[in-house]
Amino acid sequence: MKRGFTLIELVMVIVILGILAATALPRFIDLSAKARESAAKGALGGIRAAVAIQYASNAVAGNAQYPASLTADLFADNQIPMEPYSNTNSVSYSSVAPTGAGSGWVYDSTTGKVWINNSLYVTY
Repeated sequence: MKRGFTLIELVMVIVILGILAATALPRFIDLSAKARESAAKGALGGIRAAVAIQYASNAVAGNAQYPASLTADLFADNQIPMEPYSNTNSVSYSSVAPTGAGSGWVYDSTTGKVWINNSLYVTY
């Protein structure tokens, strides 16, 4: 006697696998957006930490002020972190948060604030 699966059993297994794939797929698609957001927050945190360290160094030396500009020498690897949404490390200087779509970072040297140069991400 031959033993095996019938066509109906195989079709049912394929249907069940399809349903499982359809429910799991949206979770995996969203991972790239979450990864980019996490990278942006991490880079922004690194820049803010470098600015805070420089401010503290200046304060200890008797001149409590934020760095006049964001330069590569503020960072251990001598590179300004890349902004992952536009993939650039350019820096603009402004005293207000960005109101449109730009690229790179915005730095206010009077307050030490740093933003992503895009109004969609100023809450980071």
